[in-house]
Amino acid sequence: MQVQFTVNGRAASVDVPPETLLVHALREQLGLTGTHVGCDTSQCGACTVLLDGRAVKSCAMLAVQAQGAEVTTIEGLAAADGTLHPMQAAFKECHGLQCGFCTPGMVLSAVDLCRSHPDADAGQIRELLEGNICRCTGYQNIVRAVQAGQKAMASSA
Repeated sequence: MQVQFTVNGRAASVDVPPETLLVHALREQLGLTGTHVGCDTSQCGACTVLLDGRAVKSCAMLAVQAQGAEVTTIEGLAAADGTLHPMQAAFKECHGLQCGFCTPGMVLSAVDLCRSHPDADAGQIRELLEGNICRCTGYQNIVRAVQAGQKAMASSA
């Protein structure tokens, strides 16, 4: 099946079998390997992307379901000149990562979280990120990073 959508601001077209998951189309057809395959059961959140601005687990949807949509992967979050998105910068500054495997999905989930819950406190952030698993940290720095990103996103809006 031919699937046409916008990925990171550019028109994209992939020819995939109908059962192809979005995560595999992004990684294998488009070479966007920042979208990680973690658990293949939509439990870990490593495959999270933004679909029309909303965080979705790309291992839990078919590529054909993205027909006509706008997909943002971690590769497309920064500005064209390489300036990090405020949430990416916050994760860097607050040491919100360790091995980095969960980071792309965590950052994209945090962007959606801050857009949909701009006043979320630390407890709410923990609750809203429950679909993203980090096996390395105790989430302290991740929560601090999301709070810093939240403030930076609010001031840049």
